[in-house]
Amino acid sequence: MRTVRCVGAIVRDEAGRLLMIRRGHPPGEGLWSIPGGRVEPGESDAAAVVRELHEETGLAVRVGGPAGVVRRPGPENVTYEIHDYVAEATGGTLRAGDDAADARWVTAEELRGLPTTAGLLEALTAWDLLPS
Repeated sequence: MRTVRCVGAIVRDEAGRLLMIRRGHPPGEGLWSIPGGRVEPGESDAAAVVRELHEETGLAVRVGGPAGVVRRPGPENVTYEIHDYVAEATGGTLRAGDDAADARWVTAEELRGLPTTAGLLEALTAWDLLPS
């Protein structure tokens, strides 16, 4: 089994809503998740968060501390080890890009009504990071 290091970002707006993207490609195509993706060779987690957020949402972010780590099965005996970080939007205009089919800010109530990637709500709850 091969492990692929990935990152994700938990970003809130001034109203406390959470930044979410709808995945446009596998894994998780059509499901909502926090933005993120693979860490490229030689890239730090923070640099990967900044790059992925810009590619998927058009936003610039400042990366804060770690939120937690989850492991998710992928295709062909791959395990995605996802290191999630709290981040703050510092600029840009929200738009879906790269492999994101949609991007938006959501409340906790709205989040519970969306089809989300496996384990997302449980992880955000365990880390006490659900939106307002």
